[in-house]
Amino acid sequence: MDVRIQSIHFDAAEQLRAFIQKKVSKLEKYYEDITGVEVSLRVVKPEVAENKEVGVKVLVPNNEFYASKICDTFEEAVDICVEALEKQLVKHKEKLRR
Repeated sequence: MDVRIQSIHFDAAEQLRAFIQKKVSKLEKYYEDITGVEVSLRVVKPEVAENKEVGVKVLVPNNEFYASKICDTFEEAVDICVEALEKQLVKHKEKLRR
């Protein structure tokens, strides 16, 4: 599974990149045929409490899934996005079985 992390207008720390890699890799438990994952990180202006935006796109054969969230921290936003994507992948897998 190819994971691409894009931080827009800032450099993401290695610790954050490792966290994202770890969280995103858990998605393979829910759907085996994931070809790639694209994560975009952005700091929303103006500087307010909730200004960290994360978008996660999961690419599977003939389809793609997307989740986006704005939170206080990138880690919190990534957690919520991954949870949403888990639900989407499980639902898609159940549809394919029918």
